[in-house]
Amino acid sequence: MTARSAGRGRLSRSAEFERVYRHGRSTANRHLVLYAFPNPSTRGPRLGVSVSRKVGGAVQRNRVKRLLREAFTRAARGIEGQDVVVVARPDAGDLAERHGLAGVEASLSELIEKVTLSPPSERAPGENGEPVAPPEGAPQAGAEHGP
Repeated sequence: MTARSAGRGRLSRSAEFERVYRHGRSTANRHLVLYAFPNPSTRGPRLGVSVSRKVGGAVQRNRVKRLLREAFTRAARGIEGQDVVVVARPDAGDLAERHGLAGVEASLSELIEKVTLSPPSERAPGENGEPVAPPEGAPQAGAEHGP
């Protein structure tokens, strides 16, 4: 890995993206798809961004990438040891144009919460990826009912 990508917290190599795509968790909304894969060898989160030509011309794609990097920097405080890839869907260009950084940040924060990358102290009970115990008296999943 180059010093540039290590110092800036970015994914830059194809193999790094592939590992996150193949082995990571994913979640999506109308504007973005977020993939996350634990990487304990890194201190902070590393970000990879993918913006296709379906989003728009070069100027619009570069603007979306800049906004995604800035939104991730703001939204990813407290996230450690994760490799994250954000893929912009075609509607992301419209989101960036209409709502700017605030819209992109809101969309990205929603995905970070869904994939439970936020620190445990900021999560609601049961959002740690483990199932919540059913209330007492509730039928157990997989239990047979009746004779």
